[in-house]
Amino acid sequence: MTQLNTEHLFGKLGVDKRILAILKNNHFSTPTPIQTQCVPESLKGRDVVGIAQTGTGKTLAFILPLVQSIVKGKDQALVIAPTRELAIQANEMFGKIGMPLGLKGVVLIGGDPIYRQIKDVRRNPDVIIATPGRLIDHLEKRTLNLNKIKIVVLDEADHMFDIGFLPDIKKILSLAPKKRQTLLFSATMPTAIVQVITNYMRLPVRIEVAPSGTAAAGITQELFIINRHSKILLLERILNENDGKILIFLRTKNSVKKITEAINIMNHSAVEIHSDRSLQQRKKAMSGFKDGKYRVLVATDIAARGINVSNISIVINYDLPQNSEDYVHRIGRTARAGATGKAVSFVTPDQRGNVKQIERLMKKTISVKELPPLAPSAHKITTTVLSKKDKKRYQKPSRGSRHAFKEKRKNNQRNNFYKKRR
Repeated sequence: MTQLNTEHLFGKLGVDKRILAILKNNHFSTPTPIQTQCVPESLKGRDVVGIAQTGTGKTLAFILPLVQSIVKGKDQALVIAPTRELAIQANEMFGKIGMPLGLKGVVLIGGDPIYRQIKDVRRNPDVIIATPGRLIDHLEKRTLNLNKIKIVVLDEADHMFDIGFLPDIKKILSLAPKKRQTLLFSATMPTAIVQVITNYMRLPVRIEVAPSGTAAAGITQELFIINRHSKILLLERILNENDGKILIFLRTKNSVKKITEAINIMNHSAVEIHSDRSLQQRKKAMSGFKDGKYRVLVATDIAARGINVSNISIVINYDLPQNSEDYVHRIGRTARAGATGKAVSFVTPDQRGNVKQIERLMKKTISVKELPPLAPSAHKITTTVLSKKDKKRYQKPSRGSRHAFKEKRKNNQRNNFYKKRR
């Protein structure tokens, strides 16, 4: 795209000329549908509810009007995100657009020393980007007040409420000035969001680029009906047969650790991310996945909305998520910005009802694939991910180990015999 096109397309939205130059330098040439519709309404000062799929440019859709409003009116803005990763992602986008204009931002998230954050807050930042829990910490310690806030952004609001932040959000919005602009962005529209819209927003404009629960058009979705103990063997086959970056989701931290270890034993480079990892570990894992140091990222749902990595070829739901909305966000990590990708789900026979809920939300039937032949693994992966019963089934012990087992059993029988005689 030429500079003329950039200025014409974003300029039509009401974006300032200085910001247009920054957009060109950062190779933002064509606004996405959510940006095209949200930016003009936001620049008018109206409250906005934006519903769009993940990977459609929602972050830039609120950063642009936020930066322009601050530059023109010297307002202070607050961006609230559900996870550290999303807060960091929003700050990166703000840095690209706002820092060239001399604007300052602060990120308030858990895992980062609070004393350092207090110093940054005292420097009177233009934008505060925070997770709800850490923001409440600062408000309770009185190291921060919201008196100067003129714009509030709720990013990924549905996820924020799913993980229990609704009371915190209500408290934060009640402490912010009533005379403010509120922008809310989400991929789905649960009841909790309707409550916030009713009680804390002023006649918002609802902009729905795609129906709630819709996945990107470029995603090919398929599932396998498979027993729990066979999942690891199917995973190994998929990893061996497909190139490119692969993202795997599981429900629990313990499962993430085991599967990551197993994948590395399979000679595929993998790294894990979950809530037990420190902020620095999570940053390092994400950076390594982006740069190609690791081919596979294994994660809990903490990463379902915080991963902004291009060219993820396959998203694998090793475990189905607990709610249907998280499925939409998980698979939204692939086929971003008009690209194509694949989403594969491992479904146990008792989870057919969960699949129907997902299909009902998405208004789409997911293709069921025939399970391919699964040979026993050539690697010692069962020591980490399979139960004792499954280990016996899928890995035949060597002759030496069978002999050792028999000798151990004989010794135990001999010892028990002498114990009885005593």
